[in-house]
Amino acid sequence: MIRPAHAADLPLLPAIEASAARLFAGTAMAHLVEGPTTPMDALERALNGGTLWVAAEAAPCGFLLAAAEAAWLHILELSVALPAQGRGNGRALLQAAIAAAPQLGCRHLSLTTDRLLAWNAPFYARHGFAERAANDPALPDWLAAMPAREAASGLDPARRCIMVRAA
Repeated sequence: MIRPAHAADLPLLPAIEASAARLFAGTAMAHLVEGPTTPMDALERALNGGTLWVAAEAAPCGFLLAAAEAAWLHILELSVALPAQGRGNGRALLQAAIAAAPQLGCRHLSLTTDRLLAWNAPFYARHGFAERAANDPALPDWLAAMPAREAASGLDPARRCIMVRAA
């Protein structure tokens, strides 16, 4: 079941994100396994802005965190705990965000991701997202600047991409 997050869910989300990050072990993004999780203030902002959804089986097992920026809903994090992966939770979370975008005043959805890992860019492409170059004049400045910011934080720019779809 996908639903908007509740305040009581927030303390559970870092463990879900840490569990999901274990999927990166042995990949070019292995540093994420021991990396920090999303700061609580970012989760709280999304909760208050209506841009945080959870997948709940008996308890929350996944979440999608986004931010509405002008006419864009930007997906910041999609995490499903390892034991709950392969059950459609990620797909359902993504569909919830896509469905909510127009109600949030957003005409586009965006994200940045690894273009090579099968559960990253190829997953989003199957859901209507297409890669866009950072110098695409149709992109807002804040989105076009993301790959450079990500490179400064240690992510390999050759592997990163911006993906966009209509809401």
